[in-house]
Amino acid sequence: MLEGPILILILIVAILFIVLSTSVLKLHPFLSLLIATFGVGLIVGMPLQKIITTINSGFGGLMGYIGLVIIFGTIIGTILEKSGGAIKMADVVLRAFGKKRPTLAMSLIGAIVSIPVFCDSGFVILSKLNKAVAKRSGVPLAAMTIALSSGLYATHTLVPPTPGPIAAAGNIGASEYLGTVIWIGLITAIPVILVGYRWALQIGKSITIEGEDDPSDLSGVLEDVGALPSAFKSFLPILLPVILIAAASVVKFLEATGDIATIVLFIGSPLVALLLGVFASFALMPKFDEEHLSGWLGRGIVQGGPILLITGAGGAFGSVLKATPLTELITGIVNNGTVTGSLFIVIAFVIAAALKSSQGSSTAALVITSSLLAPLIPALNITTPVALALVVMAIGSGAMAVSHVNDSYFWVVTQFSGLKLNDAYRSFTMVTLLQGFTGLIVTLVLYQIMV
Repeated sequence: MLEGPILILILIVAILFIVLSTSVLKLHPFLSLLIATFGVGLIVGMPLQKIITTINSGFGGLMGYIGLVIIFGTIIGTILEKSGGAIKMADVVLRAFGKKRPTLAMSLIGAIVSIPVFCDSGFVILSKLNKAVAKRSGVPLAAMTIALSSGLYATHTLVPPTPGPIAAAGNIGASEYLGTVIWIGLITAIPVILVGYRWALQIGKSITIEGEDDPSDLSGVLEDVGALPSAFKSFLPILLPVILIAAASVVKFLEATGDIATIVLFIGSPLVALLLGVFASFALMPKFDEEHLSGWLGRGIVQGGPILLITGAGGAFGSVLKATPLTELITGIVNNGTVTGSLFIVIAFVIAAALKSSQGSSTAALVITSSLLAPLIPALNITTPVALALVVMAIGSGAMAVSHVNDSYFWVVTQFSGLKLNDAYRSFTMVTLLQGFTGLIVTLVLYQIMV
């Protein structure tokens, strides 16, 4: 096989191919990753049969760690969306914060709803509620729109069980530390959400959305979705897995032993915790019939399918890279002090931002970037749960910057809010840039403090 610095050039060419094929040629990321995987294996001179076995083991191995977790997460999100559970969570937050700080309330609503629900689906679900609250509170609709969209966006890229961060954690070997990724994600997301909120207040004053003065009634919006489930039933599918995973993380940290510790570790594993979250979400179903048990669950599985394919292809790509002498080459560079942990954080951000800006999908940027970087992480001695979680945060922050016309979420926000294109660029696209760099700065600070 090829050795030496030419391997770095091959890796750069592979990255450029993935970026250009997905953004210019509009090739699906799954196929783009697969072609790049075969290309790297053939160019470096891997034996043909070894290429096949390495790709199979990389794809299947990663699915064994994270595949079911991703599916369980999308099922929970779908049930919350279809049952009105997401609206109920929004209603609870509005009652707590909406009277005095409606814009902040909308940011928090977005952040909570987007933990299990895709951000574009979350915005569609909450768009009528957003307009009604803006009308009732007298706050400019543009401010409420940017607050909601930026709140949704922050947790969508930073906090599991959203599929993107879960897949990234699995790719870099942090699936066993999902509890750490969750609480590090929440810490990172807080300033990111607040930056979105402050920008919403500032930019909202200068933008007028056509039709925002039309009559709208909050109670009517809530009545449109029918009888809402209780707050307990709505929050439980999210809180139960998070609490269980966090409890297991505490047990691991304390290195506790015994029967109780064993049980906590079992039910707090991401697989079991998310499965229990799925069972908890069943309480939100109005009926236990084919339409709901098969239809709603089926939709959740379908939503998770493309993410599984991209994640699996990313695992195959990483597996092939690991099978080349690239890891030894990177180790030598690291030992010379050329690449530090902080520099690696910045590199992760830049690659994710390049992928996000060029091809539009935050989830694809998270998955592809984590796949590219996974073989390099052991060489940099990034092995602790906190360090791995911060790598996920760097990638997630890059996957925010920036959302523009090639991103489906950009069009969801503009079409459902009524923002004009130029106004969307200076309000929504700008807030995604600010949030992305805020996430990077917070990640670098946490890395210096905690690693």
